Amino acid sequence: MQKKIKKNIKQRYLFKNLEKKRLVLKIISKNLNIKKDLRWKLQQKWFFFNQNSSITRIKNICVLTGRTRSIYRLFKISRIQLRKLASEGFLPGVSKYSW
Repeated sequence: MQKKIKKNIKQRYLFKNLEKKRLVLKIISKNLNIKKDLRWKLQQKWFFFNQNSSITRIKNICVLTGRTRSIYRLFKISRIQLRKLASEGFLPGVSKYSW
């Protein structure tokens, strides 16, 4: 599970650092006022950019267990860990709701 968590952290770091470069290359490569051969080179550079730096590769995972399903974005933990931590009182403002 630790490998999944480290991989996710690395992907988020790559995305954060390379997001601006990707957007600039994408916008410039689609500009029709630039020569065709230069646009082609920019498109190739953009296409072969590190694929792990893409936002679609990032997956929400639990930071405690590495679980990928049913993640609460606010806390970045799974529903199982959320229930456990809330019942123990470690999450401020979260309480069990009953009728």
